[in-house]
Amino acid sequence: MSSHLSSINASSTTVYYKEFHSIAFVMPTAARDIPQGNGHSDSLARTVSNSFGTLDLSTSPTATFHSPLSSYGGHQKPSTKQLKPFQTQDVKVLLLENVNKTGQDILRKQGYQVEALKSALPDDQLIEKIRDVHVIGIRSKTQLRANILKHAKNLIVIGCFCIGTNQVDLQYAAQNGICVFNSPFSNSRSVAELMIGEIITLARQLGDRNNELHNGVWNKVSAGCWEVRGKTLGIVGYGHVGSQLSVMAEAMGMKVIFYDVVNLMSMGVASPVHTLEELLRQADFVTLHVPEIPETMNMISTAQFDQMKQGAYLLNASRGSVVDIPALIKTMQAGKLAGAALDVYPNEPGGNGEHFTNKLNDFTEDLRKLKNILLTPHIGGSTEEAQSAIGAEVADSLVKYVNLGTTSGAVNMPEVTLRSLTMDEPNHVRVIYIHKNVPGVLRRVNEILGDHNVDKQMTDSRGDVAYLMADISSVNVSEIKDLYQSLEDLGSRIRTRVLY
Repeated sequence: MSSHLSSINASSTTVYYKEFHSIAFVMPTAARDIPQGNGHSDSLARTVSNSFGTLDLSTSPTATFHSPLSSYGGHQKPSTKQLKPFQTQDVKVLLLENVNKTGQDILRKQGYQVEALKSALPDDQLIEKIRDVHVIGIRSKTQLRANILKHAKNLIVIGCFCIGTNQVDLQYAAQNGICVFNSPFSNSRSVAELMIGEIITLARQLGDRNNELHNGVWNKVSAGCWEVRGKTLGIVGYGHVGSQLSVMAEAMGMKVIFYDVVNLMSMGVASPVHTLEELLRQADFVTLHVPEIPETMNMISTAQFDQMKQGAYLLNASRGSVVDIPALIKTMQAGKLAGAALDVYPNEPGGNGEHFTNKLNDFTEDLRKLKNILLTPHIGGSTEEAQSAIGAEVADSLVKYVNLGTTSGAVNMPEVTLRSLTMDEPNHVRVIYIHKNVPGVLRRVNEILGDHNVDKQMTDSRGDVAYLMADISSVNVSEIKDLYQSLEDLGSRIRTRVLY
């Protein structure tokens, strides 16, 4: 890989900066050398702000899509220096599963090569596609396990354009210097609103009445149909979705109780309970908002259904493994529950138009025969607003990681960030060193950096992996190769990046 020039126009001053071997992979030895050049370099002029449609997105390293004024009015042009990867068009991005156009546009406006596909890929095709990409964006269907990631020799970052990250081998990614980002909060409002809609739909048996009338049957009944005012909602998992649902349910006159393994502040007049059993015995409606971890596998099964009130309702919009669905079917058939709503399943079709049958889950046909059960195809976060926000949040994180090395919001790496370089710091170099979390590394790294002035440095660790970022000044271009190679030669090295 050669070293290239790129440029930014800010306040009428063009600032040039480069990156040496930003994406450090197994490459021919010659690719690690800084070329002597031919007297000129290709340069890519870029402005301080990106825009798409009517949105104006600041690319300031200190601003995010959600920063005040950044999306709709723009910040004042900053005096910060923006580090870019070598030539931006050399950064290859693969987006799968129909990532929202908002995210695509943010990445394309950086000048990256972006290939966007509408569906997930079979493993053999995914392996071929992933071999030479630096960035991959996925949603919930694509499985990035070690057997896939081991072929991704150029990959430095994964963007999960969704809440969950259980489809990625996070430990393998971290141990190979691949950072993973997601969007844990952007679709929480959409999921909470779906729950409100389904609570009312179940209480009034709207699903059954709708199906009957579509089949030409007029069936006006009030038996078993209820108002939700005055009923008790039990929320399992009081995070961003659960807490928003809590506020909306209270506004409809419901009493809200919640259970979480973490002590959390109540919203409104919601009341925490000490055990799951206590919640199940009190609640008329039970909603689930928990992650997929060993502790939540089949956390609602026969014993928990027995603890629920006669005529209660269960709603799951978290993960398909959380509810023992065969046990749910038996409970519904026995008349213990009055209704249920499922948006997630243990095994789900790979794309739209595929069949949801017993070939995926052997209980599917029995599930579909139940009365007053709402089955939706994992649409909790499927709104225009949520997908646009997710696209912006994850794409913003990817850009900051590729361009600046910032790991804020990473799910498998320590969160490390440094103050942005300014326009009057042209001879600075940003060193990023991902390494094994073992004794003595900082001493050896600082021995290498010690020949220069270390302006600022931050390091943190997470499990077996540590992340160091340092800005050093008064560095000559001729010294960058030796600096990089010295870090690469350390036995603790996982990945080295040098931005300048």
